[in-house]
This record gives sequence, C-alpha cells and structure tokens, in this order.
Amino acid sequence: MATVFTRIIEGELPGAFVWRDDQCVGFLSINPLAVGHTLVVPIAEIDHWLDVPAELQAHLFDVSRRIGEAQMRALKPERIGLVIAGFEVPHCHIHVCGVNSMSDMNFARPLPMASAEDLTAPAEAIRAELAALG
Repeated sequence: MATVFTRIIEGELPGAFVWRDDQCVGFLSINPLAVGHTLVVPIAEIDHWLDVPAELQAHLFDVSRRIGEAQMRALKPERIGLVIAGFEVPHCHIHVCGVNSMSDMNFARPLPMASAEDLTAPAEAIRAELAALG
C-alpha cells in the first residue's frame, strides 16, 4: 500500500509543492512547526533514512539546502532547522523549517493544521526565491 507521501507525489492527494525533480519532491507540511515548513521526500518509498543510498542522500540534502536558502530569503527566519525523525510517515523525509529559537523545533507544539489556502502564499514565495536562486 502506498504511503500518504506517495499519494501526494502521484497527485492522488493535494500538496503545495515547491520542488520536483526525478528523485525527490518538496512540499509544505499540513502540520507545520512554522510558516513554510517544507518536507523533502524521495520519490522512492524508503522508510528509514539510513537505507537511502548515499547518492540520493546527497541529493536530498542539496535540495534541502536550496529550499532552506529560499525560505531564508522569502520568510526571513533567524535560522533554518533540519530534522529527520521518521515516526510520522514510513517514508523518509527531511523537515526543512525556518526557526527563531530551539523551541520552534518542538513537534509536540505545531501550529494549527494548515489548509490549502494557508499554504498557497508561502509556497509561492519559496518557489519564487528558488527560481531567483537558479
């Protein structure tokens, strides 16, 4: 059975995408820690990040860096935090999130569940900065 992330990647479920290539996607979290919280997800269904081949890991982190740069420019947080936890969905994903303090990375205290409308403006801003960065 496909993971919820595969269903989003394949368009079966909606997603506010900021990145897509032949190896991975980036889309905004509907359970965000901050505005613009993005998940970088390999297209291949790989549960644990330790099982991700080294080349794909390098690509995922490069995409995460690019998205983080775009978040910094678009959303102006103090820092960009990265987390790989893997408990929420059995499909490897990197959380890329603008933060202003360590407490902003508390998964026990997310922002309210985001609607599609809540995700539109930050997704557009991140995509615009990604395009500007090249």
